[in-house]
Amino acid sequence: MIATQQHRRFASAIALGLISLSWAPSSFAVEISPPPALSNKAFLLMDFDTGQVLASSNPDQPLPPASLTKMMTSYIVEQSLKSGRLKPTDQVRVSLNAWCRGSSTESCMYLPLNSSASVMDMLRGIIVQSGNDASKAMAEHLGGSEDAFAQTMNSEAKRLGMTRTHFDNATGLPAPTHLASARDLAVLARAIIRDSSDYYPIYSEKEFKFNGIKQGNRNALLYTDPTVDGLKTGHTEAAGYCLTASSKRNGMRLISVVMGANSMQDRADQTRALFNWGFSSFEKAKAVGANTPLASAPVQFGKADGVPAGVLADWNLMVPRGQASQIKTTVQLNPEVKAPVAKGTVLGKVVATIDGKPYGEQNLVALQPVEQSGIFLRAWQHIRKLFK
Repeated sequence: MIATQQHRRFASAIALGLISLSWAPSSFAVEISPPPALSNKAFLLMDFDTGQVLASSNPDQPLPPASLTKMMTSYIVEQSLKSGRLKPTDQVRVSLNAWCRGSSTESCMYLPLNSSASVMDMLRGIIVQSGNDASKAMAEHLGGSEDAFAQTMNSEAKRLGMTRTHFDNATGLPAPTHLASARDLAVLARAIIRDSSDYYPIYSEKEFKFNGIKQGNRNALLYTDPTVDGLKTGHTEAAGYCLTASSKRNGMRLISVVMGANSMQDRADQTRALFNWGFSSFEKAKAVGANTPLASAPVQFGKADGVPAGVLADWNLMVPRGQASQIKTTVQLNPEVKAPVAKGTVLGKVVATIDGKPYGEQNLVALQPVEQSGIFLRAWQHIRKLFK
């Protein structure tokens, strides 16, 4: 039996979204088995739609990310294509700095020195072949230099909310301050899937041939699990074997990050185990529907005395399987709301509970605007308020 104190810690973790969900309180009608025990430096399993963390270990420890770094490089390339800054057929030159000399210690697209390749070939070289040369060439093309491009990478990381990450280069080659956390890498993977939908299918391509050299994608799960469609592998001596992957089953998508596994086989097996556990243990449930009035918030000095409050988009939660029908919601309104009120103004919060225990919360907002009353009516409302 799990103690009451543990119940509170579990509920707080879910409500804040800061701590992983690794087991369910024993009062749930359906128990969740613990997540798999994994031998690595860090891991995290996240639901794509909600961003809810289902399980994790050491998720916020900055660690060497190896070629998982290239997810940020490819993301910036994809967003530059999306904005029109880059065109798919633009030619990218291979400088001496970008040129890969064929060392066995790094992965290469094998771009000839002083040659050029299209942006789309470079993007495939980064994603499928994990080419350091392609990554450096694109960094120089977009940033002028790899160092300048790294500044853009860090700006993007900050914008996405990656708080435990710092990039020194576009490739993931070892550097003392080049670090990322498992949570941040899941955030980045989520951004790629969400923001780069036109280019995301490249992450599932099993091979790419350039300059007569065909190389296979190093993500072993692409060959064995048809539900896996990305994202990126990485390996250095310092980082160990890393894998960020995504799987979609029956309309539900999960993102997994494994860092510091002992082998290629381990990182694939551990990712598979996380997906199997997550899909079998959780289901998506709608806590509140979009534009559904949950309460009427009193409004002072408005043309209307109240405003309907709810959420503007469906609020979904990942819950233990069999518990969707057990979700209850309660509303907490702010003490004073004064007109004018714009649609979307925060009026309080709605709290979801399961078996009476907090499971998450969301801002409660105005579903429609309320204009301020005229000067004479407002004066009368002030007077009436004084005598209440």
